[in-house]
Amino acid sequence: MTESPGGSERVPSRDRRRFPGISSRAYEHPADRSALVALRKLSGFDTVFKTLSGLLPERSLRLLFLSDSVRVSDQQFAHLNDMLRDACYILDLEKVPPMYVNQDPQPNAMCIGLDEPIIVLTTGLVELLDEEEMRAVIGHEVGHALSGHAVYRTILLFLTNLALKIAWIPLGNVAVMAIVTALREWFRKSELSADRAGLLVGQDLQASMRGLMKLAGGNHLHEMNVDAFLKQAEEYEAGGDLRDSVLKVLNMLPRSHPFTTVRAAELKKWAASRDYQRIMDGHYPRKDEDKDTSVSDSFRESAAHYAESVRTSKDPLMGLVRDIAGGAGDLGGKLRDTVFRGGSRPGGSGGTGGSGGANGSDGANGSDGPGPAGQ
Repeated sequence: MTESPGGSERVPSRDRRRFPGISSRAYEHPADRSALVALRKLSGFDTVFKTLSGLLPERSLRLLFLSDSVRVSDQQFAHLNDMLRDACYILDLEKVPPMYVNQDPQPNAMCIGLDEPIIVLTTGLVELLDEEEMRAVIGHEVGHALSGHAVYRTILLFLTNLALKIAWIPLGNVAVMAIVTALREWFRKSELSADRAGLLVGQDLQASMRGLMKLAGGNHLHEMNVDAFLKQAEEYEAGGDLRDSVLKVLNMLPRSHPFTTVRAAELKKWAASRDYQRIMDGHYPRKDEDKDTSVSDSFRESAAHYAESVRTSKDPLMGLVRDIAGGAGDLGGKLRDTVFRGGSRPGGSGGTGGSGGANGSDGANGSDGPGPAGQ
């Protein structure tokens, strides 16, 4: 931010396009919308949601941040307050949500709240990112607020803690974990939507890429390269055999965020799309049209997205799905070739017998690991 010639009014440090009346539908990832619709149709979810809405200690949560964090304002973290106001102005979010900085060395940010969203940044994140990178992060969180994601994020946090407390009750834990798993699947997709909102606010793709790289590798930009980072995403998607595809799924299940390389690749793809350019040209869905939006149209758009993802994916598992959908004649042979791609088959090079099998010695596990949770 810089001061105007009059010395009092603050204006953005550079001009950015604004999107009056923009609907969150403009940037929401199709998988985000479909997962949220599916989540709401989950058996028993409506009942649980209504019950939790009245039970969650939201007032306690707000008091906790108010008492033990620093509230961003003109007097505290003023530069972050300027970025927050800019982000709300650009995305036309009428009420600026409260934002807090919390002492935590782990780089992270979140948007939570049932009645009204609040944004929380950790000191680890504030110290890690430069101004343009931070604009993208704050835009990311404002995107969550505009999309209404904060409500479900809050419930996810509550249910995750609840599942730990009632783990000793077999059936109770299973019921809660079913909803937690569904919420996590949706939330991973919602992160892709929020990344797009961050780009609309920052309007600097390189800054968004740098921020994701820093979440993955820390503050060592001189040692990192965006193109090489994106190649990791390609290698991750296409590498390995069917066993690796299954391990990818297992690694992802406990996570609340997609992997950073995947997020970077998805965001770059969207930035190069016609959809992004149309928004930047001022052609986008408006909030006053939301009430006329067809749920069936959202499902069709999501189905088309998933079909295209399967068609273009280089992942071995997705290749097998294409073969099944296409009515592959030798399905058994294709499955065998996919599983043992790049390795020896049971029974040696020419035989079909033998007692050997795939050696599942891959050292992957399903935990989140020590990496940052991201924005």
